[in-house]
Amino acid sequence: MLYALAAAAYFCKKNRDEMKSKILFLAAGALCAYGCANRHTGTEQPPVVRIDTVGPCTTLPALEFPGRVEAADEVGLAFKVSGTLQQLFAEEGDRIVEGQLLARLDPRDYRLQAEAAEAEYRRIEAEARRIEALHADSVATSDSYDKARYGLRQIAAKYEHARNQLADTEIRAPFDGYMQRRLFDPPTVVAAGMPVATIVSAGLPEVVINIPASVYVRRRDFEAFEASFDFLPAERIPLRLLSIAPKANANQLYAARLAVPSGIDPAPAPGMNTLVTLRLRTPEDARLGVPATALFSHEGESSVWLLRPDNTVERRTVAIERLTNDGTAVVGGGLAAGDRIVTSGVHRLHEGQQVKPRAAASATNIGGML
Repeated sequence: MLYALAAAAYFCKKNRDEMKSKILFLAAGALCAYGCANRHTGTEQPPVVRIDTVGPCTTLPALEFPGRVEAADEVGLAFKVSGTLQQLFAEEGDRIVEGQLLARLDPRDYRLQAEAAEAEYRRIEAEARRIEALHADSVATSDSYDKARYGLRQIAAKYEHARNQLADTEIRAPFDGYMQRRLFDPPTVVAAGMPVATIVSAGLPEVVINIPASVYVRRRDFEAFEASFDFLPAERIPLRLLSIAPKANANQLYAARLAVPSGIDPAPAPGMNTLVTLRLRTPEDARLGVPATALFSHEGESSVWLLRPDNTVERRTVAIERLTNDGTAVVGGGLAAGDRIVTSGVHRLHEGQQVKPRAAASATNIGGML
């Protein structure tokens, strides 16, 4: 019994080895026949290459900048005179109207100064009137008349100054808006010009972005601005350029202010962040641009492969002006708009070689990987 099993195993192993040998022999024969056929016919499959169309070089067609929504007007309220803060009449977030009383200093000392100035003014005014009457009757001299007249002017100015200082102990709203922040509370002693509160206007807000010098120099080519907000994910809000700062800040950036249109619901509020897209118009004298991958060197000259109608390639010498940061070569001559050039595998091609343009990526073949 054991002998029979050993014999069966031996014959099975032998059959498997013979089968493997036959398969390897057939595969080697097929490869040899294929290679011999290719050498015999001399056929070569054309390489598949990517093709691009030459067009105007728009180095900065659309740029994105982070932006911040700000109120059209934001003012720090400060007294023109120093004193003790007596009262603030609005809380943070309160709606205010133009002319509304917002803050007041203790007016005691300034009221006394105004009353003293008024009393002195009344005295000198009465004296000046008497001298004028005497001068009219030729009793008072011209010198006395002139002194009285100029003295009255002097005290009138002093009286007006005292009245202005008394009025400056109050701050009224310069426009309709909201109380943004209270910086001090009574009874703080504040100096003249020291802000005690800030207010923002209630009108349409603005968007502020900072642009680098490379974009600032192309400000005449600005065509359109659009803003996107998180709370309006499906909308792009058109903006209108209001102004651009003529001087760069410490970070070498230029601030541009953009107007937000009316009718947006909900409307953006000051302090919100946004992303602004800047679109540039193509200059009339724009140079042509090609992908840098289309370039190769031939006898020291920059060249590209031009695709002929029969899908063969022709070498074309081009003049390169500069390379941009986005991988585009600006061409000064050698090509025309609408020319079709090879942009992949250019170093493996030769003059007159047949190529196969790569099919355009379909909607389900993202990136053309299939």
